[in-house]
Amino acid sequence: MIVGSRYAKSLIDLAVENKQLEETRKDMQTVKQVSDENHEFVVLLNSPVVKTDKKIAILNAIFSGKISKLTLSFLNLLATKRREAYIPEIAIAFDEQFKAKKNITTAVITTAAVLDAKVKEKVLEIVKKQAGSGDVELIEKVDASILGGFVLSIADKQLDQSVKRNLNDLKKNLLSNKYIPSSN
Repeated sequence: MIVGSRYAKSLIDLAVENKQLEETRKDMQTVKQVSDENHEFVVLLNSPVVKTDKKIAILNAIFSGKISKLTLSFLNLLATKRREAYIPEIAIAFDEQFKAKKNITTAVITTAAVLDAKVKEKVLEIVKKQAGSGDVELIEKVDASILGGFVLSIADKQLDQSVKRNLNDLKKNLLSNKYIPSSN
């Protein structure tokens, strides 16, 4: 992750210098999405068999017209320097550094069903109070296995108020308490 972090810092500095920080963030989110959704793409980037010029051609074919020239040039430079295997890692590190630079707190809320607008607003309000200053980015996840309630994660803190957790706690409590019937 150190290598990815260093390259991400370089890209942030370059984007700030060219006044394209927001655009570059969107570009790197696109790169991350492609990496997450296409295992073959990541395998290709890591392959020592595929020649550098072929990797550059593939990067251009995938991203040309979808990301800025600045970001595409950066990806091509990584491939030229034989650092293309770090592209997914750099995309993740870029987003983390961008959020730190812009004072954005990320919160992840997991629920059994999709949140309605009122509940989402209430969650955002709570997270903003917890975060203090800066903006909040709320990521919603739906996981039916939690049965109900929610799990809220903010930075390194987690609040688990799911029905699944409550049932598991109840089960542990019942199993640990030995019931001794009264002898009447």
